[in-house]
Amino acid sequence: MTMQQTITAGSTDQNKGKPTLASIADDKAMLRAARDLTRDLGAARGAIYWTDMLASAIIGYAALAGAILLHQPLLVVALGLVAALALYRALLFIHEISHIHRDALPGFRLGWNLLVGIPLLTPSFMYEGVHTLHHARTRYGTREDPEYLPLALMKPWSLPLFVAIALLAPIALLFRFAVLVPLGAIIPAVRRLTWTRFSALSINPDFRRRPAEGELKPRVLYQEALGMIWAWLLLASTQMIGWRPLLIALAVVSVTAVLNQLRTLVAHLWENEGEPMTVTAQFLDSVNVPPPGVVAEIWAPVGLRYHALHHLMPSMPYHDLPEAHRRLARELGDGSTYFGANHPGMATLVARIARSTMRPRQP
Repeated sequence: MTMQQTITAGSTDQNKGKPTLASIADDKAMLRAARDLTRDLGAARGAIYWTDMLASAIIGYAALAGAILLHQPLLVVALGLVAALALYRALLFIHEISHIHRDALPGFRLGWNLLVGIPLLTPSFMYEGVHTLHHARTRYGTREDPEYLPLALMKPWSLPLFVAIALLAPIALLFRFAVLVPLGAIIPAVRRLTWTRFSALSINPDFRRRPAEGELKPRVLYQEALGMIWAWLLLASTQMIGWRPLLIALAVVSVTAVLNQLRTLVAHLWENEGEPMTVTAQFLDSVNVPPPGVVAEIWAPVGLRYHALHHLMPSMPYHDLPEAHRRLARELGDGSTYFGANHPGMATLVARIARSTMRPRQP
């Protein structure tokens, strides 16, 4: 089935005269190909996960240490940028942790939390049990989706605000763990507020997190306790070695947060108005930025350059997504629905979303 056939298979918005995302029917041939062509893929390889994560963390922390210890401005900026990019890659393994089977990589979640999640005050509980809601077929793109906002349908000023607010992320995380967690241990109302409003990596301001259950509950306890202790140690260090090291670290994490927010901005087209969508519609509202370009591997690492494909196969390990993409592209061919989710790069996507915010809206 071609892209045009997929769209016209659904109904159209009678007011605008063009198909809406919610009206797009499923391309069964594409869904069947995604299943049949990737049967031999899908096993998470521990050697790849551990090597990639450890190398990213080591490079990131080494560059951060250099930025703190050296005092030449250009070297500080250069090393800070290297640290931000490397730690960004290490941090994005939180996405894989939210999807991989609990028995697939023994010890990886714990190791990642101790090496990356806790030091960056972004432990895995802030994504586990939240991100999977984004993949629920009946929730994606609706008001119950923690990771969706119709950004393309909002005001033009919403886009720079969406990106700029990420600058405050490290300060907000430090405040959460150093102040709100210990206060919450004493005051139940603070604890409830912290959990429902400030314990999820979400972009939907209406999202309220439900209480942790099952295996997640004890993980939350130890991760919050370690996060609180680490936040106190960071603040206490300023009394012994001054504020410069912490401020540089916060600046590096701010760059990482802004880069992640830019990636989030172009992870979808954000064109749904809150209606439930088919799997194919969700796929077309998501973004692939496949090769030959290499820059996308920097701003969308750990498989996230294949974000649309990820929405077709959420449990596929990141290291198998390039091969899955090659097989589907070869089998389905140009002009197919599959190619409708492929885009050339971040600049093109930002421009598309920005243009969409400037279009006049009908009541």
